[in-house]
Amino acid sequence: MTGIPGNFIPEKVKTIHLIAACGTAMGALACLLKEMGFTVTGSDQNVYPPMSTFLMEKGITLQAGFSADHLSYKPDLVVVGNAVTRSNPEALALKDLGIPFCSMPQAVNRFLVAGKKAILVTGTHGKTTTASLMTHVLFEAGCDPSFLIGGILINFGSNYRLGKGDFVVLEGDEYDTAYFDKGPKFLHYDAHAAILTSIEFDHADIFADFSHVQKAFSDLVSRLSPQALLVACAEDPEAMKLATSRKGPILTYGRKRGADWRLGKVALEGVKTFFEPLKNGDPLGLWETPLVGEHNLLNTLSVLAASDHLGIPMDTIRNTLCTFKGVKRRQEIRGFRRGICIMDDFAHHPTAVRETIAAVKGRFGNGRLIAAFEPRTNTSMRNVFQDVYPGAFDAADLICIRKPALLEKIPETIRFSSEKLVSDLIVRGKDAHYFKDTEGIIDFLSETAASGDLVLIMSNGGFDNIHERLLARL
Repeated sequence: MTGIPGNFIPEKVKTIHLIAACGTAMGALACLLKEMGFTVTGSDQNVYPPMSTFLMEKGITLQAGFSADHLSYKPDLVVVGNAVTRSNPEALALKDLGIPFCSMPQAVNRFLVAGKKAILVTGTHGKTTTASLMTHVLFEAGCDPSFLIGGILINFGSNYRLGKGDFVVLEGDEYDTAYFDKGPKFLHYDAHAAILTSIEFDHADIFADFSHVQKAFSDLVSRLSPQALLVACAEDPEAMKLATSRKGPILTYGRKRGADWRLGKVALEGVKTFFEPLKNGDPLGLWETPLVGEHNLLNTLSVLAASDHLGIPMDTIRNTLCTFKGVKRRQEIRGFRRGICIMDDFAHHPTAVRETIAAVKGRFGNGRLIAAFEPRTNTSMRNVFQDVYPGAFDAADLICIRKPALLEKIPETIRFSSEKLVSDLIVRGKDAHYFKDTEGIIDFLSETAASGDLVLIMSNGGFDNIHERLLARL
């Protein structure tokens, strides 16, 4: 397989080394390769539990730090993670030693996807939940799928699986591939079917503006084979522009009349949601799902559309939805103390923050919705969404905003200001508070939260283990 000029994957490979092996996706790839029978080694700057322990238990040799010596045994192939810079000692040694190398998506394409039908889930929002539900439906339908997804599927206790069936489900990331390939990861996959949930500006560290993001998704859609199915969200104008411009099978989903799969009646019963899907305008009765929020119902519709197209019986699809346990860090209840519910969510983009708050408010208690937010991504630590974030918290009753912990990484002139966000929220009439550190939030909430409240903690990182620390304090 050839890829970016100057790197390739040999026909015969027995030993594989991964640079930056402790990342979520790279760690999953390392485990998949080990299960396939390869001898796998890895290195990373930060080798510590739980990922280090997990990989070593799988029989993968890990080395701390980066050094040319880690390649002295001359593996047949080196997989380079996208966090690796061209000045990395191991990256520099590749050329001197003449060792074949490739990016993570190239390795996924060669070793996991080869000979299978890839179901590619893409979009700014909802990729992980949608890909996970797609996997669950395929598995329960007896298709024995493989998958590589950016979150832990609770039904499987893993973010990867090597199945024996024809399908492999991939979360298609628009982030760049490697230091030698600045194109999006998802361009490496030849999809049998692709789901496109949404297109918004994100990843301000690699995309110059929204037109840059649009081009990435346009390139993806234009590269789909004429036989590949595209499932596009009718609620997203950018997704629909791309869908209607291509030649090939298209299915649309959403609330709007004219969508191939439409969301009809919705009924809430505790933490359960009942919804009515309509296929080509024909109602299919009330279906049950444990997922909450309209955005998740739309994600579910996309899976219905794709699954039906793949030939999975409607009754099978319907029966599998209610057994889906979700994804860790997506509206995940971490525990209850003193009648207070502590929930963890990955939301960080303003749209995701708004939709998550709207989805969970009033569903897990009759008290207030307390939102605790850590701006941590390369985009949220920039001021690109400074004036958008205030509106995202409108449905919250009490708001705690932390100062970004890694703000010094961002040039001072474009830094996000948590103090300004809190000030703008107060102007909107919200009960909002600024905190310099996580300990301050824990102190505040341990005194302020009351029985019936839902504390929704939002960050794409660990947030200093605030969930367990707050539960312990309560």
